[in-house]
Amino acid sequence: MGYTQKNVAAQSGISVFTISSFENGSSTGITLASFIKLLRAIDNLEEIEKLLPELPESPKAIFMKQSKKQRIWKQTR
Repeated sequence: MGYTQKNVAAQSGISVFTISSFENGSSTGITLASFIKLLRAIDNLEEIEKLLPELPESPKAIFMKQSKKQRIWKQTR
């Protein structure tokens, strides 16, 4: 990819030590904020979507669907 730890550190504001530890798997306490900074620094922020679960339907959306079904059911009676 052509990135050096020093360049990524400068772009992300994260120390070279932290980046090195993360790369070799010895860092167990990297924060989500730091991870996002790293992804931004290497132009791969879209990769975070692979880690996030699909969001469930919101309670409001469920309520609205149920309300609509009830209105339709009442109208057909």
